[in-house]
Amino acid sequence: MRKLKNNELGRISVEEFKEQKKTPLIVILDNIRSVNNIGAVFRTSDAFLIEKIYLCGICAIPPNKEIHKTALGATESVTWEYAEDTLTLIENLKKEKIKVLAIEQAEGSTKLDVFFPDKGEKYAIVLGNEVKGVQQEVVDAADVCIEIPQLGTKHSLNISVTAGVVIWDLFQKLT
Repeated sequence: MRKLKNNELGRISVEEFKEQKKTPLIVILDNIRSVNNIGAVFRTSDAFLIEKIYLCGICAIPPNKEIHKTALGATESVTWEYAEDTLTLIENLKKEKIKVLAIEQAEGSTKLDVFFPDKGEKYAIVLGNEVKGVQQEVVDAADVCIEIPQLGTKHSLNISVTAGVVIWDLFQKLT
C-alpha cells in the first residue's frame, strides 16, 4: 500500500467547492474561545461540503492568522457569517424551517447513534463553549438535543472532535 501524493487526491478548487451541492447542514459555533477549534471546524466543514458556518458571540472571525493555521484555507471555501447572538440566530433559522440540534449532554437528550434526520429537511447543529457548553437558553430553544454516547471517565470531547463526530454522522445520514 502506498500513500497518495497531494496531487493524486482529486481535490477540487475553491470555485468548484462553491458550485457543489452542499450537505443540508449548518454549523453554529456558540461562543467558542479557541481559534484552533474554530479553524478545525472550518476544515471539517469543508471536507463534508457543509452549507454554512455561523460564528457567534466571542468567536474570532476570519481573516485570522491563528484560525488559518488549522483551517488551512477552508475559510475561503466554506461560507460563513458572524452573528452576535446565538439565540436570535436560531430563532431566525427556525422561521426558515431549519431544524436546530443542540449538541449537548442534557436531560431528555437523544443519543447520536439513534437520531435519524428526516431526508429533505435542513438542519443546524449548535456546538458550545469549551467550558460552559451550549447556552441553556439555546438548548431550550433547540428542536432536539443530541448527545454523543461516551463511556469513559471524562464524558466530554473537545469541540473540534465533537464537530467531527457529529458532522460525519449526519453527513452519512443526510446524503
